[in-house]
Order: sequence, then structure tokens, then C-alpha cells
Amino acid sequence: MIGVVASPKQQAVVCEFFELFKTPWEFCRRDGVYDILLCASEPSLQLVRTKIAIAFGARETTFDREHGLSVHSHGEQRSVSFCGSRIPIYGELGTFGKAHRFLIEESSQRSVACVNHIEDTVIIRIGYDLFHEIEHLLSIGQPAQNARLPALDLHIDLLRTLIVSAGLPLLEIPPVPAGYSFIACLTHDLDHALMRPHRFDATAAGFLYRATVGSLINLVRGRIDISKLCKNWAAAVKLPLIYAGLAADIWADFDRYLALEEGRPSTFFVVPFANRPGRSPKGQAPAKRATRYDVSFIKPKINRLIAAGCEVGLHGINAWCDSLEGRKEAGRISEVTGAPEIGVRMHWLYGNQRSATVLEEAGFTYDSTVGYNEAVGYRAGTGQVFKPINCTRLLELPMHVMDTALFLPGYLHLRRSEASDYLTPMLDNSVRHGGTLTINWHDRSIAPERLWGDFYSWLVTECSGRNAFFCTASQATSWFRRRRSVAFQRNANGEVAIQLESVLPVQNPGLPPMRLRSYMAGNLRELDELVTPPQLRYMEQDLAEDNQFINVKMKSVV
Repeated sequence: MIGVVASPKQQAVVCEFFELFKTPWEFCRRDGVYDILLCASEPSLQLVRTKIAIAFGARETTFDREHGLSVHSHGEQRSVSFCGSRIPIYGELGTFGKAHRFLIEESSQRSVACVNHIEDTVIIRIGYDLFHEIEHLLSIGQPAQNARLPALDLHIDLLRTLIVSAGLPLLEIPPVPAGYSFIACLTHDLDHALMRPHRFDATAAGFLYRATVGSLINLVRGRIDISKLCKNWAAAVKLPLIYAGLAADIWADFDRYLALEEGRPSTFFVVPFANRPGRSPKGQAPAKRATRYDVSFIKPKINRLIAAGCEVGLHGINAWCDSLEGRKEAGRISEVTGAPEIGVRMHWLYGNQRSATVLEEAGFTYDSTVGYNEAVGYRAGTGQVFKPINCTRLLELPMHVMDTALFLPGYLHLRRSEASDYLTPMLDNSVRHGGTLTINWHDRSIAPERLWGDFYSWLVTECSGRNAFFCTASQATSWFRRRRSVAFQRNANGEVAIQLESVLPVQNPGLPPMRLRSYMAGNLRELDELVTPPQLRYMEQDLAEDNQFINVKMKSVV
């Protein structure tokens, strides 16, 4: 059992952190007996019996002065290296004179960790504020230059490694469904569900240029092959026939995703109202944000998607800033789908630090807006579904990979081979850390002039080859909501008991169970010799979800 010492203002962040690092813990009691004492404020070792104390903080404490530790301040916006993995630090950072090389500040190469033994207690001092970092990641997020670093997941890795390497076993319910390596969420934003309404507007003009001149330029530059050039030119020639209703609408074929996904369920985020640009964080949104279709235009296709096991959510207009409008937008989707509760992703990823609470007030079950327009990666530093700090029920399914960020000029603008190399480390991260990998492939991205369907198929195949569990966005959030319902308790014999509560909604039965992972105690002396994070040894069992207590034979060692 971990006892946590933290300031009152950090308590909500502490609670959310331990929903992500799902292991037995509680706020420290003066009469408590703990295997691990985790201090985010001044440690009081005389008041609590413990075997391991891990004290975080960038500034010098009374404990440091009493034990001769000199703390050197490095200010903010630094990076540390944990056994070769880079972790950005957004708050203050402190380093120590005594060298322990498993955690170092990258530019100065000074140690960010110090280990001491005082009587029977191992004291591990870490030179940053863990919960400040978690709060920053979950509320502000990472800048695009750090997008590829799963910072929050690496903080969990570090804490887990310190506990196990200091000689204690550890219980955890990892963010991984039993029988799988991670969760893959396939999602689609429907921004241009039909070509026909775009008569002589900027969208049609842009399409014509990119399908003709732009395609020829891309052929010369080796970005597309001759077959794609021919498909794009043929689509451009067909455009007058599409407007006249004499040829099939090339953008109306978004339900072809059913064939590409081969029975894997996905989520389609649909705009509720046509010709409404809505508001932006700076005022009125640009007119081009308005879509030329609304949900009623594509009702037959929506019915087909739902019948195939897919989910339809809201691609919101003003829901991010107005809960009343959010209810109206959600109601419009519910009228067509019949779903009583839906999730949301904002069109153009609009939002601010109040958006999560506004969306919760509007009644949404989850949001999937946290991500980047211009980059690919971990805006919140994690692949896990999380609860925004000021919310009580809404969960956030972060978005990680978006097609336009990968391929469009002005963003990453990668070639196909470059994109596969770029995403391979993220796929590996998903296997290493678990959680979700949320992919957003737009409706028109499998049609001319983009023709990105072949790369999408590659990405789905790569997830499948890494043993991903494919599910809709609501199913993913339901699985994590189930995991969040787990409660650890310690009985009179010092054994940890796990209580499972029934929280799965009836519309998402059949999700895989959770795992219980038991890590075996390691050796702290090995840490400084590691170049990469250690492979911790553990045993696993599936958790039978029968709403009963499960006793785990793991007692306190204090």
C-alpha cells in the first residue's frame, strides 16, 4: 500500500494519477503503516512507518538540509533522461550533487535522483514535482515539439520501476485488456460527407487544383504513382457529372471504411447542422469551417454503419463553449441514431481549459478532442483514457494519429515510407505502455484527391499484428470506466482486497476483462547500470468481474 503526502490543492490530481497508475494507495494517515511513502510535500518520516520513501520536489527541503543534500535549481522547461527514455519536465527541476545515473538532466548531465539508506528505510529523492507535471499534462498538455513523448506514461514507468527496484513487490491493474496488448480506436471525422453541395466554392476549387496540377507535381516528386494520378484526373473530369446527378458522388463513399476495416468496429463523428461555422476561441469562426451537409443528409449511410456495429458521435460546432448548444447538437445526432448518450469530438479540435466541464454539463459521456491539428502524438502525454481534473463523469479519449497532420503541406507533410517510420515508435509505445491508440482518418481521405486508404489499411494491419483490441470510442471509454471503478482495500490481516463494481452500460457488453499484474521485487543497485528501462518481472491473472471482493495474498512488509 502506498501512502501519499500531498498538499490539499493537489488532491484531485493525485486521485486522477492513481486512476492511471492503478495500484493500492491512500492519502497518508498518521497512524498508517505503509510499504511506500510518496511525498509530494515536505516528508514527515517520523510520523509514518515505511520501508521506502520517495520524495518529489525541485526545491530544497528540511530533509535535504538535515542529510547534507545540495539541490541545484534549473528552472522550468527541461528534460530528463530515465534509463535512455526522454521525459520533458514542464515545472521546476532540481539536481543533486550525489550521482545516480538512472535519472539525469539532459543538458547539464547532473543527477535528478538521489538514493539514501536511513536505518531500515530507503529514501529516494527526485528533483521535480510529480503531481505538478501530471496536472500540466492533463490540463494544458504538451507543445507539438514534444508530441511523440508519452510523458505521463513515462512518469508512471519511473515510479513503478523505483518501487519494484527498491525491493518491494507491486500490484497493478494495467491499462491493457486481458488477451490483448492495447486498445485501437478507429475514428472518422465527417467534414465533407458529400461533394455535390460544394458547387463553385473554395473547397471544390481546392479539390480541382490538387486533383490535377497538384497530382502532377506530386507524381514528378515521387509522392504518388501513376495509378493515383489517373484516379485523381478521372475524378476531376467527372466533377460536372457529379453536380448534374449523373455520376456517383466520390465523397459519399465513406461507408467503404466498413470493407477496409474488415469487421473491426469504428466511430464516425458527424456534424449536426449545415452551414454553421460556429464560434472559435478568438470569436466568430471562419466561414470555411461550416460544412455543406448535416446529419439528415446521410441518414441511410448512418443506419448502415450502426447496423454493422459502428458508433456515431457528434462532430461538435459550439458544444466546446456553450453547454446549451451542446445539448442541441447532441439531440440532433440522437434523433437520427436513436442513441440516448453520445460522445463528441469538436470540429477543428476547438476547445479551451473550460471545455471539458462545458461538455460534461451538456451531458456527453466522453470527449475525444484532445490532440493536435499539426502534429501526431500525445498531447496529454498518455495513451490512457483519463478524467479531466475538474470533471466528475466525462472521460477524455485522447486522439493520437490524424491523417491530415501526417500528409498535408504545412503540417508534417510526410511521404508514405516516412509516415510508417514515424508511426512505428508510437505503435511500439502502445505495446509497452498499453492504453489506447486513437486514429482519426477523415471521410474523404480514402477518396480522390487524397487516396490515403492504402496507408490506413497498413496502419490497421500493424495494430492487428501487435495484438490490438479494436473497439468503438464508447466501448474504449466504457472499459476504462470499468477499470476506474476498481477499489483497493486492506483488510485486518494486512491483505489487499479488490472490489469490482458493476458500471458497464448495457449497450457495451462483451468487453474483455481486466488483468491483475503482480510485479516481483527487484534490485535498486541495478538501476544505474541500465541503458534502457528494466524489464520488470511479473505474473498475471484475469480479473473475474463478479462484483465480489478478491483477496490478494500480498501483505505489508513493514
